[in-house]
This record gives sequence, C-alpha cells and structure tokens, in this order.
Amino acid sequence: MSLSLVHSRALLGMEARPVFVEVHLANGLPSFTLVGLAETEVKEARERVRSAIQNTGLEFPSNKRITVNLAPADLPKDSGRFDLPIALGILAASGQLDPLKMQGYEFAGELSLGGELRPVRGALAMSLAINRNAGGHTSSMPRLVLPAGSAQEAALVPGAEIYGALHLLDVVRRFLPGDAATEEQEGWSRIHAAEPSVHIPYADMADVKGQAAARRALEIAAAGGHSVLMVGAPGSGKSMLAQRFAGLLPAMTTEEALESAAVGSLGGRFSLDQWAVRPTCAPHHTASAVALVGGGSPPRPGEISLAHRGVLFLDELPEFPRAALEALREPLESGHITISRAAQRAEFPARFQLIAAMNPCPCGYLGSTLRTCRCSPEQVSRYQGKLSGPLLDRIDLHVEVGSLAADELINSAPGEKTQAIRERVVQARQRSIARQGSSNQALEGQAIDEQCRLDAASAKFLNTAAARLGWSGRSIHRCLKVARTIADLAGAETVQVTHVAEAVQYRRSLKAAT
Repeated sequence: MSLSLVHSRALLGMEARPVFVEVHLANGLPSFTLVGLAETEVKEARERVRSAIQNTGLEFPSNKRITVNLAPADLPKDSGRFDLPIALGILAASGQLDPLKMQGYEFAGELSLGGELRPVRGALAMSLAINRNAGGHTSSMPRLVLPAGSAQEAALVPGAEIYGALHLLDVVRRFLPGDAATEEQEGWSRIHAAEPSVHIPYADMADVKGQAAARRALEIAAAGGHSVLMVGAPGSGKSMLAQRFAGLLPAMTTEEALESAAVGSLGGRFSLDQWAVRPTCAPHHTASAVALVGGGSPPRPGEISLAHRGVLFLDELPEFPRAALEALREPLESGHITISRAAQRAEFPARFQLIAAMNPCPCGYLGSTLRTCRCSPEQVSRYQGKLSGPLLDRIDLHVEVGSLAADELINSAPGEKTQAIRERVVQARQRSIARQGSSNQALEGQAIDEQCRLDAASAKFLNTAAARLGWSGRSIHRCLKVARTIADLAGAETVQVTHVAEAVQYRRSLKAAT
C-alpha cells in the first residue's frame, strides 16, 4: 500500500487555490477512481494519464486499485491541468519517482496520449497567486512546473521560479530516485521573463479628420478615466475614434499589466506580444448578458473583465439586449463583477473604460445636415428608450459626432497625432495621482467634495444647470469629476466656471444632444 502527494492549483474566478493531489495504491480489484468534485474533463484524465504513462515506457500499476483524491473536496476542478500532477502522483506512489524531490514544486499541465505536455489556461493567474500568497518573498515561493507553451506567460510575474517542460519524461527525469539532474536539460529549462515589446500597436488619432468635439471628449475621458457615449449618423467616424482611444491612455504599470494579462490568460486570449498593451474589447451587439459580464459553470470572465485596464467598445448600443446593458450598471460603479451561483461564487476585476456609440434614431439621420431623417417621433422615442435612465446616468460624457461633408473630408488636414494628445493626458493623470492617489473617475464620497471644491461663481452655475436639467445626485457628482479633469488638462489648481461649463455640455440628455 503506497501513498503520494503532489501540489497543484485550481482556478475559481481570479483565484488560483491550492489543490492537493493524493494518490493511493492498494491491492484489490484493479480500478482507477478519481474523486474530489471533478468536472468531466478532469475525470477523463484517467484515460489520458494511463495512455501517457504507458506510451512513454514507464510502468502503469494496472494491477492495483488506484484512488486519486483532489482535495479540498468542495472546491470545483475543471480542465486538463491536473493530468501532470496525477501522473506524477501515480509514479511516486508506485516507487518510480522520489516524492521528497517533488517537495517545494507545484505542477499543472495537460497530457497527450503520447505524453507530450499541452498548454493550460490561466498559467499567469496561477503564478500570480503563488506570488501573492508568499507575500512577494521569493525564498518562500514554491517552484511551478508547466508545459513549455504556458511557462513563458507565468514567468512574467516578478520573482516567480517557473520551469517549462515539453514531455512527461522531461519532468520524470528531474525526480528519479538518486538521479543527479542538472538545472538545464533537454526538454526542461528554467523560464525567465521575456523582454517586453517596445512597439505598441495602437492606431493613430491623426487618421481622424475633423470631429474636434469628439476628439476633445475622448481626451478628457482618457485623462480622467471617464466613460463616453458618442451619438451620430452612420459613417461619421464613431467606430474610428473608439478604435484609437486606447492609444491615448497612459502606459500600463507592471501591476496593471499583470492584472490585465491574468484575466486574458483565464479567458485564453493572452499572448506575449500583447504584454502591457491595453486591451480593446468590442463584442457584437448580439452578445448576451453572460458574454458581457461573465458566467457559466465554472465561472469564466466576460468581455468587461477581459477589457480590464483597457477599453470596452459597445457599438450600436441600443441594439444590445436590455438585460446585457443593465448588467453593466454595477461594474461601471464598482470596477468589479461578482458571479454568484448556487454552488460557487467568483469575483473578476472589471476596471474598464466604456466607449459606446449609437445612432440617434433607427434610420440614423436625425439631425443630420446631409440626409433627411425618415423616422416618426414615436420611432425615435422607442429607439432611444431602449437605453434606461440609470445606465445613461452612469456614462460621464455624452458627445455628438456630426457628419462631415465630402469636400471637408477630402480636403481637411490630418488631425493631431496620438502622441501629442497622450502627452497631455499623461500630465493630467499625473496631477490627479499626485493630488489624490487615483484618477478623477475613481473619486467617491468625501473625496469628491475635497478634490472638486468650487468657488461661489462655479457653484452657482452648477446649481442652476442641475436644476434646469433635472439632474440626479450621481449626475452632479460625475459632472464635478469631469470638471476636475478638465481643470487638470488646463493645469489649473482649482475648478473654475469655464471648466464646469464645459463639463455641463457633456451631461446633456440624449434627446437634447441629438
């Protein structure tokens, strides 16, 4: 009777919780039992592990009663990441590996029937969890062994000790009894973080001609972290502006890059050439609420989490399902989303900047100087009514994007380059960080009163505008934060009447803006 223990991790939301893979071999009727709240793909590991061990020339104890327990038993486990630790546990329990040598290591990897190691989802999240559990102390961090295709992204975490392997045999050679394995061997290597790419593939704002008001609104949004709704006729340049917005944002810090990459790794979208590039997610308007905010069993991140620290672009906003749009209300305020199910609960970050675009009416030409709108007032009201007041209330800037005449579009000079706009954005963002430690959009409660204090003239102007427009308390607070950002862009220490007046222009109702 033999028993072995191998360490691994299971993903639950952004958490990568420790899993103890216990393998017990006993005499009796030959069987292979796997327990521990395993999903179907984990249970199928029995066949993959058996074939991989046999096809690599190792001995599979087929005459034994094999019991594999994935503890803790109440933690859901999914995917093929447990193939490698299960195989190593069986080999250690049968005496083919030295279990003492595996202490201090954690393993994850899917096995092919021939023993090759295949990449797993969430490798970066696992490495990040190990780092945080150890408090950043490299001496107490376990070493993580992964397939070579996943090890490079896990090595991006500072201080992480990551090893990549190509085949089950490459891992087995490291832990043979009495074997004096070297640090580097064929098929096995210590993985170091690759140098980050210096080329950031953002499209240039200079491609956009005209649209001074929309460009100004996007500059304010980038400087303060605000959300934007662009309203305009088809072909006016809304999508073109949104696709270039990410290039206006300041460069990502290491912590922001790790958070964004970890979510991308969970969703299977991260690649090394996208390291430190702010993501821009643009789901189709047929996307469901689950696709936007996340869900499923086990819970997976949705588009709002995959856009964490980046941009979520929703084109044709009224065409999205009502339930999907209403699900955005809480994440826009809190910066995270909690997926609750009967058996489990997962939390994902969702600190994104919303850039939304829509037509003013079903035909798209309400207010256009180029074509006549053919929609009735009832059709316009019904179309705009697809967006609820509480959702519009949470969008900081509403801007009209007018259509350009043919001669203006052809003969206009190129617009201001992204680099020049970004420099002003970075300076404004640095002012807010130095003053309050966060972007202006993140101000809450008492901090709004302290950082957005108005003089008598500015306060009177805002009170008059709020009373005439019937603003809620949220609208007033968001206008104050936008005004504070405008003041930062102007290099002003205090919020003045001109800053408040410009901010008010971006809080007009949808019908007034169109």
